[in-house]
Amino acid sequence: MTDIRPAWDPLQYSRFERERDRAAHDLLARLPEQLEAAEIWDLGCGAGQHAVALRRRWPEAKVHGLDSSEEMLTAARQSEADVEWRLGDIADWRPERPVDLIFANASLHWLSDHEALFRRLTATLAPGGVIAVQMPMAWETRHHALMREIAEQGSWAGALAGVETVAPLLEPEQYYAVLAEACEAVDVWSTSYLQALTGPDAVLEWMKGTALRPYLAVLTDPVMQAAFLDALGGRLSAAFPQRDDGVTLLPFPRLFLVARKR
Repeated sequence: MTDIRPAWDPLQYSRFERERDRAAHDLLARLPEQLEAAEIWDLGCGAGQHAVALRRRWPEAKVHGLDSSEEMLTAARQSEADVEWRLGDIADWRPERPVDLIFANASLHWLSDHEALFRRLTATLAPGGVIAVQMPMAWETRHHALMREIAEQGSWAGALAGVETVAPLLEPEQYYAVLAEACEAVDVWSTSYLQALTGPDAVLEWMKGTALRPYLAVLTDPVMQAAFLDALGGRLSAAFPQRDDGVTLLPFPRLFLVARKR
């Protein structure tokens, strides 16, 4: 497989910030009200808005925001919140002390071997600590299937062969079983959001901010990249036609996990 670390574009990602942020707020709302947190980590914090929200909720806690993108952390630092922003990879993350809350919104689906990953994360929790995770169930969706299909066709197929994007998640029962090894009050649920997107090529633009990043990082030839995006955009527009009111509807399922360490 091709090992690449494509840059994040905060501006592109934020084009649909309201739609993307709804799941994060749903996850924040399910955090235990009585949690006493002194050490909080937002893993894959992006532009930092959720770490800032955690800082407001637990003003006495030490809040850390970890992200692998310097571009995203630059945007996060503009908040001027009392948060420690740290550049790093979740795969290599080892906290210096036990953690009271791990918050990971739309970040862990980029990592592999989830059984080992979730065991490692729960091992870092202090007794009574909470892990709260939201992950897109994207691999199974129609727009991701079209992305993979188009990637295998045309002049760009050779360049994209072996490039990894998001992988399928485990079954919800598997996440429950892994979390239940060390945690109690394990809560696993899924929600399918009908995203109402606006603007031309809305689904393509949505995907440019996330799923398409690994492909676009490889397609450095602007002509080839444009041809790939044109082919994919045509298929996406046919599969997700724009309504007469200018809205494009994109069904998008997400998986949520909240558990508390024994």
